[in-house]
Amino acid sequence: MTDGTMDGPSRFRAEAASRGLPSEEVEEWIRTALPAVYMAEGGDGPLVARAGGDPLLPHGAPKPSDPFVASVDLAALPPGATGLPLPADGHLLFFAGTEVQGIGGQVPDAVMYVPAGTPSTPTPLEHAWRKPYQPRELRTVWHQSSVPMPESFALGRWGDLADDEQFELADELDDAWSHVGGYRPPWALQIGGHPVSPQNDPIHYARDPGEAGPSGRGGSAEEEGAGDWVLLATWKYGDDVTELDSGVAHWVIRRRDLADRRFDRVHRYIEMG
Repeated sequence: MTDGTMDGPSRFRAEAASRGLPSEEVEEWIRTALPAVYMAEGGDGPLVARAGGDPLLPHGAPKPSDPFVASVDLAALPPGATGLPLPADGHLLFFAGTEVQGIGGQVPDAVMYVPAGTPSTPTPLEHAWRKPYQPRELRTVWHQSSVPMPESFALGRWGDLADDEQFELADELDDAWSHVGGYRPPWALQIGGHPVSPQNDPIHYARDPGEAGPSGRGGSAEEEGAGDWVLLATWKYGDDVTELDSGVAHWVIRRRDLADRRFDRVHRYIEMG
């Protein structure tokens, strides 16, 4: 695993200062950075995630309603690498189809947690409308800070009334960050951090009580912490998925639900470029 988090803020401060960017916004940009893990094919490291093909499901488990995307070996992730309250071991399985769902919503079987030691077997899902995704092994892993998309930063910083100059400043901060090595590595699966989206930020959708819907605990999404949403994972569809152009799937969840292992409360968003 490559750690790309060291000395990043110091280099960014120096680069931003050389461009005359306001120090207050530079510090706010740094404050918004979150830890994330990025995975890709290739390399000779241990198998951290397996994508496509048939999932390994527990005996007797209900079959998810969408195709299998990937299974992550949680024990292969160093503690704290994602900043999320994930289980220490076992596997996290992700499922998604190819129908674009920009506004997304709760999908009870979009994520499955399989505790370590659970007897499992390869299980064809037999979706008549979609053959399994191409099998891939992810053995290359980066651990580094993830920053929000410029538009997301501007909206989070200045709200819906952010003006053109503030959006331009967010773009300049992002460019300075990338210039000193803060760009995302080539990746297929991201765990934690901020989402990168070809269209809209799924975290913003989930935080909107009107989009998030009932909490399932007798209160509204806002009452139950609508602002506590985090990115669980983002997947880049492969070239074999011809239905989507630069397609991605996001899975987001409230931090408290993740800590409680309530993966049935995950919201999923599917987009294309």
